[in-house]
Amino acid sequence: MRRSTLLCPALLLMLAAGLPLATQAAPPALDPTRLTALEAAIASDEIKQVTSVLLLVDGSVVYERYFNGSTPDTLNDVRSASKSVTAMLVGAAIGDGSLPGVHARVYDYFPAFTRQHRVDPRLRNTTLEDLLTMSSLWECDDENAFSAGNEERMYVTEKWLDFTLALPVKGFAPWMTRPEDSPHGRAHAYCTANSFVLGAVLERATGQRLADYAANVLERPLGITERHWNRSPEGIGMGGGTRYRSRDLARLGELVLAGGHWQGRQLIPADYVAAMVSPQATTSNGSDYGYQWWGLKLPVDGREETVWAMSGNGGNYVFVMPDRHLVAVVTSRAYNRSYAHPQSRRILTDFLLPALR
Repeated sequence: MRRSTLLCPALLLMLAAGLPLATQAAPPALDPTRLTALEAAIASDEIKQVTSVLLLVDGSVVYERYFNGSTPDTLNDVRSASKSVTAMLVGAAIGDGSLPGVHARVYDYFPAFTRQHRVDPRLRNTTLEDLLTMSSLWECDDENAFSAGNEERMYVTEKWLDFTLALPVKGFAPWMTRPEDSPHGRAHAYCTANSFVLGAVLERATGQRLADYAANVLERPLGITERHWNRSPEGIGMGGGTRYRSRDLARLGELVLAGGHWQGRQLIPADYVAAMVSPQATTSNGSDYGYQWWGLKLPVDGREETVWAMSGNGGNYVFVMPDRHLVAVVTSRAYNRSYAHPQSRRILTDFLLPALR
């Protein structure tokens, strides 16, 4: 197994990565035994297919390693972790006035569709917040292979937007919890089509391709120069498919940690960031869910703690822990593997956090 290793003094890494020096504090001392154990677990394939691990504390890179042929320049396919970036773009669009707010009605942005199709009034009232919280009334559930809106059904169609906008209203069987009886008044169902339509709304509202808008309002201000956005067959930017370098994923986490403020500019309104990483819905596994960000319940210091994260297939994560001034990035290619998410979360809780003590 080939491994590229990079660990420099904190200041040199800050300069190389372009991360903000203004917030830099003295880097904490790390317990090398926990980091050596992590690297041994990856080398032995006890932890499989991980490609990078990066840890920032108080704005300083204190640990950075690349594995399994990955390098600092690798564009990581982070899959659904991209949905969190789309949520950040919605916030940026609200901040610059392109969108009026999270209560804007989704179908209003697609008049050509509504002129040609009858839309159930309940769906006609779908808001951006419904999509951000994965609680729309579309019959769409990626965890149910029989669902009309399952992402695999969308992927094989020619027009993903029409596919989604034409979905039927969700029904609630007797054993299912209705929105009014659900935590936060929302019945959560994970639906990639929600994120895709958010990207389509952004394109309509801003008059720019999703990738171009992301570059203008988020990526260039953060110093992100290399990235890739996927597009649907009809040419709409995918709100859930990007590739980023590990250091650039860390920048995204740092922006959230800083409440949307970056080097003198408010890229995303602070109140939107606060709502984005606050419980807005509850998932089927008991996690909190904000605006396309996960509030994971993880064991930290012997107790359960909520850790907000970008999360994608394969075990790709950006963890943000404001009380510890910490951002951690784990990238992995363990796509569709049952061990992917547990082992990436374990990297945080069993290796990185203990190394800081």
